[in-house]
Amino acid sequence: MVDETTGSDDDRPVILLVEDEAVTIMDLGDVLEDGGYETVQCASAERALGLLQERPDIRGLITDVELSGKTNGFDLANAVSATRPHLPIVIVSGRAAPDPERMPPGARFIARPCTGEDILHQLKGLLPA
Repeated sequence: MVDETTGSDDDRPVILLVEDEAVTIMDLGDVLEDGGYETVQCASAERALGLLQERPDIRGLITDVELSGKTNGFDLANAVSATRPHLPIVIVSGRAAPDPERMPPGARFIARPCTGEDILHQLKGLLPA
């Protein structure tokens, strides 16, 4: 995991991982890092929006729907899409697939149960080679 504010000396793409379950974020962070990415991790949409402003090196977003704070993952994804429209976004939830109107253009939805490798595969499909 890279420091939230200083950036990485590594040349691996940086992924913002937003999840409020400690075990889930640690496990998924490990899968992403093993898959060739650096991760910046946080538990709330509000913090995620701040990190995206501070960190232009972030190349993708993975968010759960249910998060700490007032904003959910769908609202986060739509806010991010409005400010960084080309940023790849993967939304993960144990709930049924969302109304298509709640999904930002180009974002992918993954229903739980799924594996970290499933999420990694979706992310790789969205990122430029």
